[in-house]
Amino acid sequence: MTKKQKKMLYRIIAALALVLVLKLLPPLPASVELLLYCIPYLVVGWDVLHKALLGIKNRQPFDECFLMAVATVGAFALGDYVEGCAVIIFYQIGELFQGVAVGKSRRSISALMDIRPDYANIEGEDGRLEQVDPDEVEIGTVIVVQPGERVPIDGVIVEGASTLNTAALTGESLPRDVRSGDEVISGCVNMSGLLKVRTTKEFGESTVSKILDLVENSSMKKARAENFITRFARVYTPAVCYGALALAFLPPIVLLLMGQPARFGDWVYRALTFLVISCPCALVISIPLSFFGGIGGASACGILVKGSTYLEELADTRVVVFDKTGTLTQGTFKVVKVCPVEGGTEDSLVEAAALAESWSKHPISLSIKAAYGKDIDSARVTDVEELGGHGVTAKVDGKPVAAGNARLMAKLGLTVPDVPQTGTIVHVAIDGKYAGYLLISDVVKPHSAQAIKGLKQAGVRKTVMLTGDAEPVAKAVSAELGIDEYHAGLLPGDKVDQIEKLLATKNPKEMLAFVGDGINDAPVLSRVDVGIAMGALGSDAAIEAADVVLMDDDPAKIALAMRIARRTKSIVYQNIVFALAIKAACLLLGALGIANMWVAIFADVGVMVLAVLNATRALYTKDLVKKDN
Repeated sequence: MTKKQKKMLYRIIAALALVLVLKLLPPLPASVELLLYCIPYLVVGWDVLHKALLGIKNRQPFDECFLMAVATVGAFALGDYVEGCAVIIFYQIGELFQGVAVGKSRRSISALMDIRPDYANIEGEDGRLEQVDPDEVEIGTVIVVQPGERVPIDGVIVEGASTLNTAALTGESLPRDVRSGDEVISGCVNMSGLLKVRTTKEFGESTVSKILDLVENSSMKKARAENFITRFARVYTPAVCYGALALAFLPPIVLLLMGQPARFGDWVYRALTFLVISCPCALVISIPLSFFGGIGGASACGILVKGSTYLEELADTRVVVFDKTGTLTQGTFKVVKVCPVEGGTEDSLVEAAALAESWSKHPISLSIKAAYGKDIDSARVTDVEELGGHGVTAKVDGKPVAAGNARLMAKLGLTVPDVPQTGTIVHVAIDGKYAGYLLISDVVKPHSAQAIKGLKQAGVRKTVMLTGDAEPVAKAVSAELGIDEYHAGLLPGDKVDQIEKLLATKNPKEMLAFVGDGINDAPVLSRVDVGIAMGALGSDAAIEAADVVLMDDDPAKIALAMRIARRTKSIVYQNIVFALAIKAACLLLGALGIANMWVAIFADVGVMVLAVLNATRALYTKDLVKKDN
């Protein structure tokens, strides 16, 4: 509890003790009894009275404080001192309970809030470290991150090796090993070695700043259920106030006109009971709390949802469209197969290809050099010639080597075998003879198949893949992952056209989500119902345009996000139905004189406590994470 909450707890205990003592005293004169019961009432309820008076002064009286003030003051006027005190005491207990629950929800995001770095270390000329404000660090500055410190700004490691704890960003408990040349994102904790990092972004544009901005602004975008409750309370509260006023005066007047006793006290008591029952606290508090809890629970799993409206739409998603490269695949080329001719070796084939490609910066060449894995002695390579659309020729250790496609081999008068696998084929010829081939492809992410399977289990009826790659590659990836539909050879504009077609053919009540990571995905992310971006490797434009960000680039987290969203939405509707049903029943009983003030207390505070308890369930995601695994 906060200091304020603890203070309120002490006030509640003191008021309860005073009411119990006064109840045990022998009968006292009415004026003395009134004064004595005013003490516990004011101890616990003076702030409610103060807020009610301020509301009246500001011409906005119709809120729960006004309802409580009228009901309790009215009870005192009728001589029901114990009931008047009980109403205000239990109301404050409910408010305290709600405050603690909200605090718990906020603490679920506190791990994210803790990632804000207080300083960055810059090494001076004398070797001493100076702590400066991260906002003051310019792009290209080398900063020092010591063991135990957070990386304050995105950058590239220029010196050192270490292990990073990324749990606060990605929800992933396993540490990540990094070394010189690796990119690091702000918010990670350096666990072991000292790192020197050259910054690539300003602090305001760094990952940590964007995450904090997303979380802090998430409450601005309200879900339909929240907006409904806000509009409902705006109409409902004045309506019940006027209803209570009518209940207090119309029946007595009708009875008088009929020549029967008016029983004003009886009807005023019913009206006051009606007011206590009608307080909409359970709805006004528990609905936003449920969504806040869902956003907090998702953020603890490395899923950032930019607002409760997107959480609600995620729960209704039935069509999910994926970009391929960088989303379902790793986005980096890799040698997946080496096939030398009979009598040759894999090592010699890769070495010849890597040396021939040593001067090229093409992604295919880089993947071959990565497969070689050794330092390349450029002195061994001469007469390098790149042939556009064919490949490269060079002399390696004095022998002619050619590495490229089938057209290059045909140009050299060599025959190549048919390769059934899908991917980029690099044929290699050494000293005028065909030596074999390397199969290179964009590798599917380890969890992509699990992601598609998880989405089907989560109720998604259709999965679609859009890619700019050729038809054979798209077909192979789609078949491997079990995707329902794919479209290949698309330009960025073509992706938007495909999305428009899918939006036109889906059920109006269904939501369509798109998952992407590249800058060319930003237009599509903005167009769909729910845009989901890969946060760790994704482009800034994609993250900016998206509604949901996956901080560890794991597509399997999409199904988890949907399960969290559906549980949250279920909790919201449970609370709406439960609160309205209990309120309606108790209001009817109160108007008929069957329900007294104690029933009214349950209908107000009891329902609120139960609704808040139910709302806090949205915070807990451990069981959903287990399902995901």
